[in-house]
Amino acid sequence: MTSEHTAVLVEAALAALAIEAGGYYVDATFGRGGHTARLLEAVGGEGRVLAIDQDPQAIQAGRARFADEMRLALVHASFAELGSLVPAYGDGRACRGVLFDLGVSSPQLEDPARGFSFRADGPLDMRMDTSRGEPVSGWLARAGVDEIREVIADFGEERFARRVANAIVAARREHPLLRTGELATLVARAVRTREPGKHPATRTFQALRIFINDELGALERALNAALKVLAPGGRLAVISFHSLEDRLVKRFMQRASTVDAALARLPVVPAAARPSLRIVGRKVRPEAAEVARNPRARSALMRVAERLA
Repeated sequence: MTSEHTAVLVEAALAALAIEAGGYYVDATFGRGGHTARLLEAVGGEGRVLAIDQDPQAIQAGRARFADEMRLALVHASFAELGSLVPAYGDGRACRGVLFDLGVSSPQLEDPARGFSFRADGPLDMRMDTSRGEPVSGWLARAGVDEIREVIADFGEERFARRVANAIVAARREHPLLRTGELATLVARAVRTREPGKHPATRTFQALRIFINDELGALERALNAALKVLAPGGRLAVISFHSLEDRLVKRFMQRASTVDAALARLPVVPAAARPSLRIVGRKVRPEAAEVARNPRARSALMRVAERLA
């Protein structure tokens, strides 16, 4: 049995979005509906919420939880499709805010059948959307050693990426790598030193999950789409859990909130080159009390920006 997922920075996210009663808001990462439930409370009887998730199990749980909620549109899709989904479900309303809560949910992590975790043996899958795409086991069966090394180094920032890749290729010569437990054991033997409090397979599992789901590519596309669908004054709030995500979000917001240096000295900056976002406040982290209640919140970080006219 999997645990319930506890959404992080819920009240901070609601405050960051500056919710208006009757407004139209998007929860781009539904999960188990923690943020969506609070958005519905805040928008009132005339508001509307679009919630998106690529995990069929999350959608199934959400439809059961919010079966009678007419103000909610719950859609099985990638948040990279925001550009078409937001106008399709908005009934002509302007989008006042988009929220991203990135990463893996507790039910995903704690269900061995999903293959996200090295803590319990299960099939080596790791797909967020189990209805499409290739599981990690399929990719590891055919990828070259340099390709595997590059993925683990780039997306896991693993110092021993080459040793791990060599170990994977050597092991698959004997038999296919199909189980999370076998991969975790293999990686533990290849990684020479452990970070305090971290399993030696942490970085490799993170890297494979990010790669097989194209998480960073999808996030880049989704942020650009959010920028296009947000109404002037609408807010973008992004909660991330590791440096690769946060770096991408930070750079995106910085680019969108500054004028290109080559154009900044022109007497009149072309409209297309003017900033489209204003960064709101500093990055937000959970308070100690929230981390004590929900230890997974400890690495959460939220950045917020507002759409300019």
